[in-house]
Amino acid sequence: MKIRNVGILTFVIVMFFACNNQSNENNSSGLTVAEETQNNFHQLAGETAAIVYSGFRTGQHPDRGDGAKNPTYKQTVEDLQILSDAGFRLIRLYDSGENSEMVLRVIQDNHLDMKVLLGIWLKAELSNHEGCSWLHEPIPQSVLEENKIQNRKEIERGIALAEKYENIVVAVNVGNEALVDWNDHMVPVDTVIVYVEQVKSAIDQEVSVADNYKWWANHGRELAGIVDFISIHIYPVWEEKNIEESLSYSIENIREVQDSLPEAKILITEAGWPSIASEFSEIASEENQQRYLEEMLAWSEENKITMFIFEAFDEDWKGNPENPLGAEKHWGIFNIDRSPKLVMQSKLNHK
Repeated sequence: MKIRNVGILTFVIVMFFACNNQSNENNSSGLTVAEETQNNFHQLAGETAAIVYSGFRTGQHPDRGDGAKNPTYKQTVEDLQILSDAGFRLIRLYDSGENSEMVLRVIQDNHLDMKVLLGIWLKAELSNHEGCSWLHEPIPQSVLEENKIQNRKEIERGIALAEKYENIVVAVNVGNEALVDWNDHMVPVDTVIVYVEQVKSAIDQEVSVADNYKWWANHGRELAGIVDFISIHIYPVWEEKNIEESLSYSIENIREVQDSLPEAKILITEAGWPSIASEFSEIASEENQQRYLEEMLAWSEENKITMFIFEAFDEDWKGNPENPLGAEKHWGIFNIDRSPKLVMQSKLNHK
């Protein structure tokens, strides 16, 4: 099935974001990174505005121990057409499993003008029950040993997909937030280094590791010397920053990494703002989501750094199933029914 060209939006996302008056005021008030440090920002595939894509709809979910329920091929075609029509040419995937392979196949089959930052998902090889608030008991050693086997298989799948879809996959991330001390799938940094070196030796694309900006700033020197670029996550809303200070605080996060790792090339693989969040309902809104993304993307365009918006679509499988208003379910710039949120409505209306 070939997608019929339905008229891709002529706007470039970062250009209309850059027109936001508030962004221009902030950028003209001293928040631009100094000229001499701009050369370590990284633009992947020549794109500034990119998007995190996970297509799970209501009733669908990744493997949580009892198997995955993945989106269909037809649903994936629909999603990628929505993103393509919105002007996105670069998406991020988190793993190299069956669902990610289908995404790559859809792009290839339908000749979409879209590139992919492919993920290799790493499961826990250490039990972080003392650091992770939702791990209430140690992960059994037998599970950790099985995870090591599964991680090696995932690496093999990632290498195979990068080779098979070499014209679509522009880079590979090995692990996602597997190094921070608060998550449930911790992997020792020495092991991650081994995995990165294995992937780098097998493929031609660039290889990175995605993690919180603070980990990179405080602990990332050795790993930064091995990856082709470093991938950072910034979330001022999780650090109790209001919308008025969100842009300046995000730039401080980036500068902190720059100061610690001045030789490393940097791109932003997650930045976003939830439209609903019971955890901080007073600052979660579509209006604040729109403002934060417009300001961040205007800044990213000015500084020539790729920024992946987190994320494309709301996902109701995430977070606490008893709390439909939890932030994890509401980061998308499109609702779970694929209708656009405020940040996208005015853009689509000008199609």
